[in-house]
Amino acid sequence: MSSGVKNRNKNLLRILRCVEVRPINRSERALWESLLRKYHYLGLRSLVGESLRYMAVYQGHWPGLSGWSAAALKCKVRDQWIGWPPLLQWQRLRLLANNTRFLILPRINIPNLAYRILAVNLKRLSRGWQVLYGHSTWLVESFVDPRFFKGTCYKAAGRVFLSHTREFAKCHSYNQTQQRGQTHETI
Repeated sequence: MSSGVKNRNKNLLRILRCVEVRPINRSERALWESLLRKYHYLGLRSLVGESLRYMAVYQGHWPGLSGWSAAALKCKVRDQWIGWPPLLQWQRLRLLANNTRFLILPRINIPNLAYRILAVNLKRLSRGWQVLYGHSTWLVESFVDPRFFKGTCYKAAGRVFLSHTREFAKCHSYNQTQQRGQTHETI
C-alpha cells in the first residue's frame, strides 16, 4: 500500500472518529424535520409511537440524520426470525425500534460516513430509549427499498438481511391498511 493511500486512510479515520451522533434538542426539531421533508425520498409526516431523533455532527455541521420509532406491529419475517409466541410478541413489541428515517445530506461525500453514523447511533439508542421511555431496546429493524438502495451501510454495521416484505401503509382517513405493491428488504 502506497504512503499516499495510507495517509488518505488515516485522514478518513480521523474524520470519522470526529463524527458525533446525538439526540436533537427541542430547538433543533423544526430544522431536523424540514431537512427530512426536503431531502429524504419519502419525506416526513411524523414518527409513530415512541420515537427518538438523532443528528450526526461534524465540525459544527449536520452531515446526517436518523429517526427511530415504534416497530411495525406485524412483520411476518421478523416475527418468525425472533420466534416469540404471539402473546409474548405483543408484550415485547415495545422493545423493538424501527429506523424509520436515515439520511446523509446532499453534497456530503465522506466514505463510510453512513456506517459510522449507524454504528454510533446504535450504541446509544437503547440507553436513550431507557432514559425517555423507561425501557431499553433489544432489537432494531429497518426496511430498505431495493429500487433505490442496497442497504450496504446497514449490512456493514452488522445488520442481518431477513427477507423481502410487502410494503403496507396506514390509510388515515379510513383507518385501513393498504398494500402499496412494492417490496422492501427487511434488515
